[in-house]
Amino acid sequence: MAPRRKSRIERWLSLNQHRKRLGAKGAIDSDNSLDAMKTTTIDAGSKVWTRGSDKSLATHFEDLRREFHDQPELVFHHAKLIVLIRREAELQKHFELFTSLWTSEENWLLNQLDTRWLLAAVDTFVDHDDDPVVRSLGMAAICLVNSIKLAETERVLCESTALPLSLERVAEIQTERVGLFDGTSGFTVGTDDTLRHMRWRLDSVRDLCITGRILGELFDRMQEHDTVYARFRAAHTRDRTGWWT
Repeated sequence: MAPRRKSRIERWLSLNQHRKRLGAKGAIDSDNSLDAMKTTTIDAGSKVWTRGSDKSLATHFEDLRREFHDQPELVFHHAKLIVLIRREAELQKHFELFTSLWTSEENWLLNQLDTRWLLAAVDTFVDHDDDPVVRSLGMAAICLVNSIKLAETERVLCESTALPLSLERVAEIQTERVGLFDGTSGFTVGTDDTLRHMRWRLDSVRDLCITGRILGELFDRMQEHDTVYARFRAAHTRDRTGWWT
């Protein structure tokens, strides 16, 4: 049995959680305008990726700021809001600031945030938004990216950075059913229309809400970066079943 998630009351009573919220008041400067933060570039000396998070909020923000070196201040502001929401520091206030930011700056955020922080934004909507459509399409985005993350991690762990397709197996899958798991069968590389239909269905819900648009943006990115989607796109030969546009 998977361990259950602690209730909000249990988290509120946790001494560890209180320590992680210390210093939250005043962490967000309400005097800074969004336009000013767009044009202010962070100088942290050099870019350093974070891994995990320090229990001290101030230390975590210092570490996180280095991750956004040479980027606009607004992307760091967005990340800080997510951290405060995750630590349940003045939760309602910071979630309202978060949703207001996405309402006013959606296109800018979609263009500026990397996949990691787009996914963190989706996590936040799923955890705290009341709209079931927002939460459902957010979960679709989470499942999409995390499933690809698993597959790409497996490649790294198997030291298989290059996976040339076997022409014999490609020919086989063109003419025969290749079983995978629990009744599913292999993707017919080069001609399959499965992803085209999936793309049509995605486009039909993309504009229902903000998480639908983030889902669409993330799906588009999976076709451009080194993922199984992009590699199968490169091997696709039937134009009318293309899924990437």
